[in-house]
Amino acid sequence: MWFWIFMFLCNLLIPLFMAGFGRVMLKHPPKEINNFFGYRTAMSRKNRDTWDFAHALCGKIWWKAGWLLLVPSIFIQLPFMHSDEDTVSLVSLLLCIVQCAVLIGSIYPVERALKKTFHPDGTRKQG
Repeated sequence: MWFWIFMFLCNLLIPLFMAGFGRVMLKHPPKEINNFFGYRTAMSRKNRDTWDFAHALCGKIWWKAGWLLLVPSIFIQLPFMHSDEDTVSLVSLLLCIVQCAVLIGSIYPVERALKKTFHPDGTRKQG
């Protein structure tokens, strides 16, 4: 049972991380363009406008996705409360893979929106 509780708490980390940092990126993006913290891609670091745009959009996606992932993450684990450690490990691994796929997959809509909104040099498109 202790192993299940440990894995249960571990499996809540990614959704809570996404929701928490999503809120931070949305409301308080890093003030300076940097290589250490924040949404850091070549397009998002072109200038302050692309930096703020990318953080606002990624923050919104992470905020929503984090809370949307949290609920199924809880309910998927509940039926395995009294299962053996191998089963709990497998369920946790599969859940972690899905959560990481959503986390990494959030790059695609942000980059697509950046390309749709800005020219390759970072200037905003008109219209």
